[in-house]
Amino acid sequence: METESNKSRGIYLLPNLFTTAGLFSGFYAIVASMNERYIEAAIAIFIAMVFDGIDGRVARMTNTESDFGAEYDSMADIVSFGMAPALVVYNYALADLGKLGWLAAFIFVAGGALRLARFNTNLGSSDKRYFQGLAIPSAAALVAGLVWVGNKYEIVGSDMASFAALVTICAGLLMVTNFRYHSFKDVDWKGKVSFLVILIVVLAFVIVATQPSLVLFGIFFLYALSGPVLTIKNVKKLKLEHVVGDDNDADFEQDKSDKKAEEKEND
Repeated sequence: METESNKSRGIYLLPNLFTTAGLFSGFYAIVASMNERYIEAAIAIFIAMVFDGIDGRVARMTNTESDFGAEYDSMADIVSFGMAPALVVYNYALADLGKLGWLAAFIFVAGGALRLARFNTNLGSSDKRYFQGLAIPSAAALVAGLVWVGNKYEIVGSDMASFAALVTICAGLLMVTNFRYHSFKDVDWKGKVSFLVILIVVLAFVIVATQPSLVLFGIFFLYALSGPVLTIKNVKKLKLEHVVGDDNDADFEQDKSDKKAEEKEND
């Protein structure tokens, strides 16, 4: 007779299918970049972001969350958002820089791995409204967007190698900082909104569709800058622990909106 412990050994299919699809997209991006199809590689990374956003929500909606799913998602993320963007930008622009090029790519991969490890260990106690450091999918989108823009406007990779190295290094370092980034997890997606909000959403899709490479790169570039700006805004005096340090070192002063939201949750 099958015991309850044996039944629990199975793996939920649906959410892990989306995780596998994201992993496949990241792997495809690497292969495409090796064949100098950089636009396809960049788009594949953005597609992996879509699957990464879906798998967790599907697991919560269908009550199929599991430790295996969480671990598998992290393994897929380091490939799709760590290795893939680093190798795509390396093949496109950084290879001409020699040692500096592959070191820049490695900084990005290492930063992504550290970011995932810190997020997984700090998941239960962190403020869900903010990310501590730039999330790895956003960092991947920044690097992939740069490659997409460069190819879209027919810029030779060697001509922008130094700038690409700077963006790649900065993205890698931002992932391991204490800078606060809005997670948008406090948005009530089930609530009602006005017609104007729907109109703005439609216009946003139209704007993205006109120049997807440039618009997406611009969005994630501004989002990457928002972390330092938000952090400086919410501290009385910027200290080293507000930029980098242990999890408990980032002693941020809550603004009024944060305090009200926290008081509302406690009521």
